[in-house]
Amino acid sequence: MAAPVDSPDTGTRTRPGPVLFVAMYHSVGDPTDDPYRITVTPERLDQQLGRLRRRGLRGVSMADLLAARARGEGRGLYGLTFDDGYADFVTEALPVLRRHGCGATLFVLPGRLGGENAWDPLGPRKPLLTADGVRQAAAEGVEIGSHGLTHVDLTRADDVTLRSETEGSRTVLAELTGAPPVGFCYPYGTVDARAVDAVRDAGYTYACAIDPGPLGGPHALPRVHIGQNDTPLRLFLKHRLHRLRRRPVEEPR
Repeated sequence: MAAPVDSPDTGTRTRPGPVLFVAMYHSVGDPTDDPYRITVTPERLDQQLGRLRRRGLRGVSMADLLAARARGEGRGLYGLTFDDGYADFVTEALPVLRRHGCGATLFVLPGRLGGENAWDPLGPRKPLLTADGVRQAAAEGVEIGSHGLTHVDLTRADDVTLRSETEGSRTVLAELTGAPPVGFCYPYGTVDARAVDAVRDAGYTYACAIDPGPLGGPHALPRVHIGQNDTPLRLFLKHRLHRLRRRPVEEPR
């Protein structure tokens, strides 16, 4: 696992930079019964990361990526993120990350530790990491970020829920890991100006979305979904074409 570096300073200005490529993963395991196409096998993950490494590209955590870019040293790096905090991250994904010398950011739900993906109406129930599992991932050098407290669509949340999902989840994770997370990830990828403001006000340095449109910026960074159908070649092409489809956004520095 690549050694972590200091996170970007939360009090600094932002500046535009080249287009970021951020890969979005979820579960690593058996994708047979997967109506949402969020699961990749460990073998497929191994192939994908291996192909990019052979092309001189290495996946790192978002904190590492943004810090490297702020220093002008981000060439050859891309963001590697895993949403929801599935238990299979530790058992299946971590060994593959170690094999390829990659880092990652794991966005977890501190209000559902040891639970399951109850927010998904279809598909199998998948166990989520316990508190010990999150600590184990952090001890392995994985950046721990917040995915909200319980996986709520922030664009539909009332004021109390919005604060709990953003500020409250950050407090719980700080108590769990010993350091407040600097990164947030919007559940379902849905985002509006109110949610962006809440995340920024809660003290996060950056936040990841999926396709934030005009809201794109340090607190609404776009990402690319990666699934089982993404062969190594297809993933490489996604990486090459991404910069043609996205405009540069401001990044923390």
